[in-house]
Amino acid sequence: MDNKREMLTGNAAAAWGARLAEVDYVPTYPITPQTEIIEKLVYWINNGEMDAMFVSLESEHSMITAAGAANVTGVRVFTATSSQGLLYGYEMLYTVAGWRAPFVMVNVSRGLSAPITLEPDHNDILSARDTGFLQIHCESCQEILDSILIAYKLAEDERVLLPVLVNFDGFHLSFTREPVEIPDIKEVRCFLPAYTSRHAFFKASQPSSQGVAVLGGFAYTYFKYQMHLASRNSLNVYKEIAGEFEDVFGRRHGVVEEFMMENAEYVLIMTNSFSTLGKAAVKKARAKGILIGLLRIRMIRPFPETDIQAALRGKKAVAVFDQNISVGKGGILFSEIAGCLYNERERPVLLSFIGGLGGKNVSPEEFEVIFAHLQKANKTGATSDPYLLYTKEEWDGMENLKKIAGRSG
Repeated sequence: MDNKREMLTGNAAAAWGARLAEVDYVPTYPITPQTEIIEKLVYWINNGEMDAMFVSLESEHSMITAAGAANVTGVRVFTATSSQGLLYGYEMLYTVAGWRAPFVMVNVSRGLSAPITLEPDHNDILSARDTGFLQIHCESCQEILDSILIAYKLAEDERVLLPVLVNFDGFHLSFTREPVEIPDIKEVRCFLPAYTSRHAFFKASQPSSQGVAVLGGFAYTYFKYQMHLASRNSLNVYKEIAGEFEDVFGRRHGVVEEFMMENAEYVLIMTNSFSTLGKAAVKKARAKGILIGLLRIRMIRPFPETDIQAALRGKKAVAVFDQNISVGKGGILFSEIAGCLYNERERPVLLSFIGGLGGKNVSPEEFEVIFAHLQKANKTGATSDPYLLYTKEEWDGMENLKKIAGRSG
């Protein structure tokens, strides 16, 4: 075993994940803040440290098309994008998932314009939740590398055969250095053997199709429901793979993570890198005697209802922190959590909080407001419209900007 530990950015950790997975083909198109991933891979390929083909395409639409088409000829494929790039290739997300092409794509989350921003929230990745791609969301740089290896094993499993999106936050992780253990390639090969395509695939000498075109809703329904069943299958397959990963590398990555949940009366639900801020706030609240825990959702597609139900059973009140906004509705994850709790006999009071849009910071004081609302809701049983986390200082700053622009009042 020759594991090494280095300070890596999230982007570099993603590149190492692809390198250790020994991918064969890397179709790309640059976009901030994911470009560092492909720059790292190009450097290794040009230096002979990686045996892979790199191609720069003219758009994300072409990139995702090339990724799916290459993958279904039997090669292991990696690609990455972000924000507007994910949306530019949106049509092909549905297409390659329908081809049952089991490749891995990283999305480095960034808020969608307009107004344009470079900082993160999750409207980009959550907009893709119905495409057929599985989704794994990461909190740390180590988790990025590990999740890419897990994602390949999951995607390529014969019980799944669907592409996987591995998501992490732009700037907060993409350019933040953290200590990351880079596993030995021999260990990786024991965990993740070479890719062998066993399902139908495109081949010049053996023409075949994978539900490319159908006439009649009965055939369309058949293919779509097969994808749905495969996605649901992936929950149990993932848990098997997570156990294998822990046996080999000593790190456990579940579909959800429970933090200080053992005797919690209140729960904060979060995803991705801002969960680290939430954990710090939970520890601080515990020191004051507030029995609160944090439930981090790692796998968002398929949605792990059973695990969430089990984690929230017996809790008094739950706050869902959404770093996204479905305009005209509210928090996306809040609706999904509410849906999965609907048939529970005893449901906790459920509150919705929207924050961190466009990378806006969430202060310790804002977490304290969330916890105060949870305790109040437990006493009154009352819910409300979604709360927007926005401080007076931020409001005053916005008023000042409007004044500068001649738009005050």
